[in-house]
Amino acid sequence: MINAEDQYNKRIKKYKSLINKQTKRVSLLGNLRLLVFLVGTTLTTVLYLKNSHYLSYSIFAVFLILFIWIAVIHSKVIENRNYASTIYDINLNSYKRLKGEWVDFQDTGEEFIDFNHRYSSDLDIFGKNSLFQFINTSSTYVGRLNLKEKLSSSSKSQEDIYLKQEAIHELSKKISFRQRLMAEGIIFKPLNQSMESLYSWGKTKEVLYANFGFISIIRILPLITIILTILPFINQRIPFYVPLIMYLLNSILLLPYSHKRTGILNEVNTYKSTLIAYYNMLKLIEKTKFTSPYLKNIDISSSTKKIDKLGKISEMIAIRSSSLYMAIDILLLWDYQCLIALEKWKKNCGRDLEKWIFSIGEIESLSSLSLINFDNPNWVFPNIVKENQLMNCAELGHPLLSKNRISNSVSFEKNSNILLITGSNMSGKSTFLRTIGINLVLAYAGAPVCAKAFKTPIMNIYTCMRVSDNLEASISSFYAELIRIKMIVSASKQGESIFFLLDEIFKGTNSLDRHTGAKVLINQLRSYGSYGLISTHDLELGELEKESSGGVRNYHFREYYKNDEIHFDYKLRPGVSTTRNALYLIKMAGLDIEGV
Repeated sequence: MINAEDQYNKRIKKYKSLINKQTKRVSLLGNLRLLVFLVGTTLTTVLYLKNSHYLSYSIFAVFLILFIWIAVIHSKVIENRNYASTIYDINLNSYKRLKGEWVDFQDTGEEFIDFNHRYSSDLDIFGKNSLFQFINTSSTYVGRLNLKEKLSSSSKSQEDIYLKQEAIHELSKKISFRQRLMAEGIIFKPLNQSMESLYSWGKTKEVLYANFGFISIIRILPLITIILTILPFINQRIPFYVPLIMYLLNSILLLPYSHKRTGILNEVNTYKSTLIAYYNMLKLIEKTKFTSPYLKNIDISSSTKKIDKLGKISEMIAIRSSSLYMAIDILLLWDYQCLIALEKWKKNCGRDLEKWIFSIGEIESLSSLSLINFDNPNWVFPNIVKENQLMNCAELGHPLLSKNRISNSVSFEKNSNILLITGSNMSGKSTFLRTIGINLVLAYAGAPVCAKAFKTPIMNIYTCMRVSDNLEASISSFYAELIRIKMIVSASKQGESIFFLLDEIFKGTNSLDRHTGAKVLINQLRSYGSYGLISTHDLELGELEKESSGGVRNYHFREYYKNDEIHFDYKLRPGVSTTRNALYLIKMAGLDIEGV
């Protein structure tokens, strides 16, 4: 079994040594380049002043070539050093993640926070100290967006999850590939924004420039113009003004929509620079052999060759910046030649742009999830079972709590679809609910889960745990909670296969209404056959186990006291809680309760 910590340490040492060597080479080549410049300039000047002009020119040419050669090598070594430095940083961050020191990672996925989402906000999927911040290694917008989709929408297919599991397992073994892919994205910094404008550009059509008749005219006219330009030099009987007729005709053809043509051609450079940022990533993916069916089905064949062709079209367009552009345009109808070539490229490749870039994002997001498997080989890939089977988890732990992680086992039995969790304050109820929720999110994304064994059917996750006021919409926290619960009941009533996590429901009202409302809700969800967990301080709700003939089962967390100090073991136990600690915690806060 590969030890992740050893791997990261080896790679940190390797790339640190490489950076040091390349830094020395950069310094040496920089000094050598300066020396060549000084010697070449001095010799050239001295020889020129001594009237050895030819020798002076020769020395200048030799030293110029030598200077350029050293400059090219110098630039390449700097590029290699930057690449090594990026890989070094990636391994350093990977080591920090392994040691639980990831909370300062800058990419938290904060922009993906959605308080109206059915579970992501409650389960800390995005934002500071989130699952996204913990696992994300995507360096492109499409990769980050793809990972966001995997973490916020459950897969509906058992087969799809198993295919992703296989792909993630394969990628977990390809540490070099994963880190190089990440490095390419970091170095070339693809635009951190939506690619929709690029996709739309690839699909737009300019019918005129694809018209056979128009293309034929644009191809033939420059040939005629060139021939008529040359003929007066060959046959002096042909007047020199004859070619002027073609120059005039070509100029007239270039007049219509000149501003539109300029806009279309300028767009190419904008989108070409964006594609170049993805070019090396595509090249790396093309060269890598995959064995899992999911990865083998990702089709980016010939993508780099096709982007190269766009690069050549861009070079054609670059002639527009030349001082000879007007003459070339009139002689060859150059703008139209470029537009025809561009339209042909769009026809053959334009619709593939979205597929290529989506493929990068897909592999980046799977690489992020595969990191879990590499770093935590003792975690398991979940067994995804059919809908009529039950969830069963052994030694389940919270993925984000690596230090002092406490594991618990939980299972559902036939006709026992709701677990009621009681316990005193700070005993671990809410954390346990999130433990189950986050592991389900990972399971449905195809990733390993923090457990010894994990079996679950595919269910839609719903939560009501962290509800707050919405002042802009004039919605109180209690009403916001009701809206969320209504959504859960509605989904359950419609026969949707759901798994709910409810934490301290109806806490915004009086104890009698809270008890009555909770009891009605639990019985309703149970009658619809929905599965889930509810945490509460209301110990009287524990009577539902008896009233429901085991349809609701009681579990609890407890605290204990040692040397007049409160302690928690965070272990789940059957039955209703028999302990309370609110008064003790109030006393700890400095309030005098002796007379109460």
